[in-house]
Amino acid sequence: MASTSLPQTMKGVIIEKTGGTEVLQYKTDLPLPVPKDGEVLVKNDVIGINYIDTYFRTGLYPAPSFPYILGREGAGTLVTASPSLPSYTPGDRVVYMGTGAYAEYTAVPSLHVHKLPASIDAATGCASILQGLTALTLIREAHPVKAGDWVLVHAAAGGVGLWLCQLLKAVGAHTVATASSAEKLELARKAGAEVLVNYAGPEGQDAVVKKVKEVTGGAGVVAVFDGVGKATFDASLEALARKGSMVSFGNASGAVPPLTIARLSAKNTKLLRPTLFGYMATREEAEHYAQELFAIMEKEKFDVRVHETYPLQDIARAHQDLEGRKTTGKLLLKP
Repeated sequence: MASTSLPQTMKGVIIEKTGGTEVLQYKTDLPLPVPKDGEVLVKNDVIGINYIDTYFRTGLYPAPSFPYILGREGAGTLVTASPSLPSYTPGDRVVYMGTGAYAEYTAVPSLHVHKLPASIDAATGCASILQGLTALTLIREAHPVKAGDWVLVHAAAGGVGLWLCQLLKAVGAHTVATASSAEKLELARKAGAEVLVNYAGPEGQDAVVKKVKEVTGGAGVVAVFDGVGKATFDASLEALARKGSMVSFGNASGAVPPLTIARLSAKNTKLLRPTLFGYMATREEAEHYAQELFAIMEKEKFDVRVHETYPLQDIARAHQDLEGRKTTGKLLLKP
């Protein structure tokens, strides 16, 4: 697609201040982004929604400037070439991670643009890239999980949670999965979790700790992958085995309060707060994990669950559904 054929304006969603879903503004006359050095332009066919988008909208994470376009992943057609992607040409089907995805066109770092295999469609690729790579790097880098390990996954029916269940099964680990309803736990079971715990009952998080100790003979799990945050953190520490890894990667229930570091000494606990891009800071790292993810998806025939694909103008409803715990799996937008 030549630049001369590009429109002057595009549809997109901006925020000009932080707050509730009322700050999300759907526009039809936004200027097209101009790629900087090291960036390429992508015409979006589908856009991913992630919980981190709500953090930027509410101000939990600061937006770099206003107006700001939310969204950190998408899939579509490569519009411009880049010297940093010598084997890529305009027209290629790609998936990417970047910023400003809630729009028809997005300028994204070439570091995080990847060709989609012919067997993976745009919606599946978009639904996979950020959450799938998050889960993959968690089990490879945050705590290298081995066959036979017992692992605890909170919010196991969420986007990253379902990926973790599938990937942990693929590497031969045993997963204790938590969720707030029987329906969500059934999804985790289908994704590969062996032990299911509903934390919405009267015992709350105590039920999680009790079940972990039961199935591990009192030893605890070697790792906890916790995207919930404040509500689950204490139980997660208690459920860990000696020399276990407490991997906190999200704040769905709120930020974890400040921690007295001496709490980690009782079990020689390792505490991590990783970010995906900290594990994929070079093109070599990014391409390695993207290709590994696509290969596992093809080999294991992963079920990439999409909750709903919303029209871009329905972004407020999508955020409300996500924050209201009404969703299981991935939320997508159609520009």
